[in-house]
Formats: sequence, structure tokens, C-alpha cells
Amino acid sequence: MLELHRVTRRFGDKTAVDNVSLVVGEGEMVGIIGASGAGKSTLLRMINRLADVSDGKIVYSGRTISALKGAELRSWQRDCAMIFQQFNLVPRLDVITNVMLGRLNGRNPVLNLLQIFTPDEQLEALKALERLDIAQTAMQWAQTLSGGQQQRVAIARALMQDPKMILADEPIASLDPRNAQIVMDSLRDINSEGITVITNLHTLDTARAYCDRIIGMSAGRVVFDGTPEQLTTDVARTIYGADGLKEAFSEAMTSTAIAPLRLPRTPTNAQQAP
Repeated sequence: MLELHRVTRRFGDKTAVDNVSLVVGEGEMVGIIGASGAGKSTLLRMINRLADVSDGKIVYSGRTISALKGAELRSWQRDCAMIFQQFNLVPRLDVITNVMLGRLNGRNPVLNLLQIFTPDEQLEALKALERLDIAQTAMQWAQTLSGGQQQRVAIARALMQDPKMILADEPIASLDPRNAQIVMDSLRDINSEGITVITNLHTLDTARAYCDRIIGMSAGRVVFDGTPEQLTTDVARTIYGADGLKEAFSEAMTSTAIAPLRLPRTPTNAQQAP
């Protein structure tokens, strides 16, 4: 279980995340929505500890994540994989090496420097690429791939960490509808195996289609926390404001290729009642 207790993040005199308290259960798929500048990315970066908490604390399974340092912090960042909007691949490395870079945390630094990976690690990387239907690109330079392919490589790299949780920061913002659907299908498939997925999303339709729970943020605060069915137009107006709501629905209308209906899902063992 992930717990955020009155978490705040300030940058000088600007408050990016303001007094947020949340509990995310194991195996949930959570979508965070809101206008640009609402604090969504900062919230994820604090959970992964790419940004420090100004006030409050973050706890996972009884361990105070916001206080970790050194090896314990690196261990948490291995358990809590991060996927970025801009992919963060190494362009002039081949795809399979980019995937295996997900194992750098916790390995011998000399092996990392020399980019020496074991046959088992190479096989695992190929399996991750095959799972995402891009094994045929394994020997290509990452820079030769399309945006959708690069994001799938980034997901495969995250899987190489063997994470307990995946955080995805606007993973489909720069993708066309078809590739966005492939990426979101991949994240939902990963979640179906019991891995917690928390993803920032900009379009309402995508959040409704893929997430069991939706959190709405505005001006750094959580203003909605509920199911897709509870995300009414009035609630969306609270999240986005009158002007932002029009933009959010406009973008949603252009993304109808991305699972316009919320598909039924089989609950994982972690999601089933005992």
C-alpha cells in the first residue's frame, strides 16, 4: 500500500503540490488528470523521489519513502519504475541495450560502465520486447524508432527493473491515437498481473477507458477521487475550469481511437477480496 500524508512540494514561493493525502492499494490502476500546471508530474516525481517532499511524508508498506537515502533510496527507485513522456532512451544505443539499462540500479558499476550484460539479462530483455510486440527492433538504434515504438521500449526497460509499481508521466501525450492505444493496452496488461500503475493523463476518455480509479488535481490539490462513472461533466469542470474543460473534451473527441469504451477487466489476485 502506498500512502501520502499531507504531502506538499514548494519551489520558492510557488506551491506545486498542496497538502495531498492519498492511499493507493496494491494492484490498482490509477489515472491522475488535470490541466497543465495542476501538480500531476510533481506528485509522481515525489513518489519516485526524483523530487523531495517539502512537507508531509510518503509511506510504502510501512516504510517512509520520503526519508530514504543512499542504497535504500536506489532500491526504492528500482521497485518504483518511472516512464516519461519523452521516453528518455539513449538514441545511439541499440534497443536491447536500452532495455537492459533498466538493470543498472543494483549491478556492479564496472559492468555497467562497460555495458556488459549476462545472457539471462539479454534473454529477459528480449522477452520484454516480445511482450510489447517490438522484438524485431532489438538491434536497431533507438533513434530510428517511431515515437510509439520508443515508448514501448521505455516500458520494456521499466519491466527490466522487476518493479512493484510503475509511474507513467503523460506516457501518450506525444503519440498518435493508434500508438497511444497500444501503450495504454500495454500498461493495463501489466496492471492485470498485479503491478500497481499510476499514470498522468490529459484526456478524459483515456482515463475513463483504462483506469479503475481517477484522481483529479487542480492548483496542486486533489479535488476529485473516484470511479470513472463518477467523473461527470460538473466534476470535470471543477478539475479543469470552464476554459480548460472545453480543451479537455476537445482533445478527448480527437482521441476516440483510444478505447472509447471502458472495457471489462478480470481482477487480479491482489484486487480480489480475500
